[in-house]
Amino acid sequence: MAVRIRRTPRPAATSWQRLDDERLLDLRFRDLGLAEPGAFLQPHLEQVWDELAQRGLRLKPHVWLSTEWFSPDGVPGVAIPFYLAHPRLLRLEKKMMLEAEGGTREECLSILRHEFGHCMQHAWRLHRRAEWRRHFGNTHKPYPEIYRPNPASNRFVQHLRQYYAQAHPDEDFAETFAVWLTPRSAWRRRYAGWPALRKLEYVDELMRELRGAAPAVRSRMQVEPLAQVKRTLREHYAEKQAHYARWRPTVQDRDLQRLFAAEPGRRHEPAARFVKRNRGEIRRLVSRFTGESPFTLERVLDDVIARCLVLDLRASGNERRLRVDVALLLTVRTVHFHYSRKNWIAL
Repeated sequence: MAVRIRRTPRPAATSWQRLDDERLLDLRFRDLGLAEPGAFLQPHLEQVWDELAQRGLRLKPHVWLSTEWFSPDGVPGVAIPFYLAHPRLLRLEKKMMLEAEGGTREECLSILRHEFGHCMQHAWRLHRRAEWRRHFGNTHKPYPEIYRPNPASNRFVQHLRQYYAQAHPDEDFAETFAVWLTPRSAWRRRYAGWPALRKLEYVDELMRELRGAAPAVRSRMQVEPLAQVKRTLREHYAEKQAHYARWRPTVQDRDLQRLFAAEPGRRHEPAARFVKRNRGEIRRLVSRFTGESPFTLERVLDDVIARCLVLDLRASGNERRLRVDVALLLTVRTVHFHYSRKNWIAL
């Protein structure tokens, strides 16, 4: 006699938004049933599409939802992360990663302009031009897992955080294009005297040449669309968190001992409690100063709290001043970590 096994049905695509975080994390991406950009993304897409049209560029990159931002090689289109398509998913992203890349209007527009730069390269195969290679380099250069930028360099524009133009020739072009495309960016004045200005002038000349021209590549391919991703959100975030936690700066005991005192009398608040109580503000300050991921900084603060407990340190003095001093210490350690000769920025 056959025994029928009752299976718990998966939530319908219209009901997952009412799930708590734990149940939502167990869903597969394909079960979300998302296909459209949504109310937050649509006006931003329309704006950057319009910016291309106003420049006379006959390219309207197609977009689709996936797990992250990317523009595949040879495809003049952009994958957009799923969490930007629905407020419930945006809240989950912020809880899991302490930020949502592209989650504000200005950041979303900045990233779209960058990704549309990749689309321009793919649509007209710009990297095949000798002049393009002279300015930006060889597109076939292996894509790094980590890179070490020079913050003092004036050979590259500064658009996205952590000097992203220095990561690879393709990123250099996309960042330069994004600066060129941004309305009222005043790039001639902003980059006057910089070698990077020659790249911007080349892009300006190149876009004038392409004005009104039909793209050579018109593929509408979608790579890793959300409907085909079988991983669960939990698996996705476990991998993402591990990536951001792997490469992080450290704070030496002697640095903490300069900020906090070891006081046997225990008259003052434990330093661990002070840092824990102020961790949100400290994290925001350091992220703004350095461009570091808030999730990475949260792990650094975990390390700091643990060491303060072991060393039995105490927080004394003006609270605001001490909070700023902790943020400055983490800023210095983060900058040294990423821009020293030993540690590079992970892509």
